[in-house]
Amino acid sequence: MESLYILVPLSVVLVFVIGVIFWWSVRSGQYDDMEGPAYRMLMDDRDAPVPRRPEKADGPASPARDE
Repeated sequence: MESLYILVPLSVVLVFVIGVIFWWSVRSGQYDDMEGPAYRMLMDDRDAPVPRRPEKADGPASPARDE
């Protein structure tokens, strides 16, 4: 029974802290754009892909040249 004297005020303080954190997140714009960051992550390719150089068939390491 004595634990209720600690748990009830602790739960009230915990609910108050959670409420303050939620209020802060709403006021700072955390929930303004819910879909934009997901699309921005997918569309972030600004650099063009580097074309792959063709390999030389007549290089010095080619085994067909030694024969």
